Amino acid sequence: MNEDQLWDVLIIGSGPAGLSAALYAKRANLDVLVIEKEYRGTGQITESDLVDNYLGLPNINGYDLGEAFLGHVEQLGAEFREGTVEGFEKEGKWWKVHVANSQAIRTKTVIYCAGASHRRLGVDGEAEFAGKGVSYCAVCDGAFYRGKDTAVIGGGDTALGDALYLSDLCERVYLIHRREEFRGSASTVQQLQEKENVEILTSAVPKKIVGEQTVTALELKDGRSIPVNGAFVAVGMQPQTGLLQGIVKLDDAGYVVADETGVTSEPGFFAAGDVRTKALRQVVTAVSDGANAAVSAAEYIKQMQVS
Repeated sequence: MNEDQLWDVLIIGSGPAGLSAALYAKRANLDVLVIEKEYRGTGQITESDLVDNYLGLPNINGYDLGEAFLGHVEQLGAEFREGTVEGFEKEGKWWKVHVANSQAIRTKTVIYCAGASHRRLGVDGEAEFAGKGVSYCAVCDGAFYRGKDTAVIGGGDTALGDALYLSDLCERVYLIHRREEFRGSASTVQQLQEKENVEILTSAVPKKIVGEQTVTALELKDGRSIPVNGAFVAVGMQPQTGLLQGIVKLDDAGYVVADETGVTSEPGFFAAGDVRTKALRQVVTAVSDGANAAVSAAEYIKQMQVS
């Protein structure tokens, strides 16, 4: 690889958003480099034992879906490099991206797809049963618990929305919050209070998630054991945007301020996937984001080259 090369598009992150961006950028006949900190990583999708809401591919393993995305992009000739990005600087009208233990990468545009991570409870059994009864996405996995008993842990709007969503699918839903008052919408709390199959437990702190092959109960610090088939953790997300402080505009929660075009406050710098401000964070919206950001990047390059 020519270290002095000026790439058309540098994509940071090879989850669904990054791979979709690479696909559309290659189809636009652009030189594309994807940089990912994990060898052949394809994002959080690999944590899902089963994905059943990606159109046309029902009941597919998350790892297999990620590999299918990656294979498609590799066939088109996008280049990949394993590495950790450490910083950005503007070099004239283009960008210089600094990578740990490597020479800086020069590129006309950056598409940032580093994603966001779910905050963990940090209790015993959480990691052990991830994907086996512990979930961080009710919209993704709720249908697998139809007619079963589940718990939602959290007190914000996401937790309240998850509990409401699951109440239409599950036999019983326990909403567990460590405080007396909820941070989320009072109107949603009222709706949940009116649901006969929802039990709200406040001042309740999870201690341990227990089970055998799958989750069977959630133990609380006050000694209670709640029998459930699934535990949905909704205690917030952390966008991977620490590197972007002072580079592009972020909202109060740390997400990149960008609409579906991926355009950010800094020309030539685009954002796609879970890292940007949006209402729904799913594989399908990440793929859409990547496509839009690549199209925006291609248009930006065209405009800059004729200016």
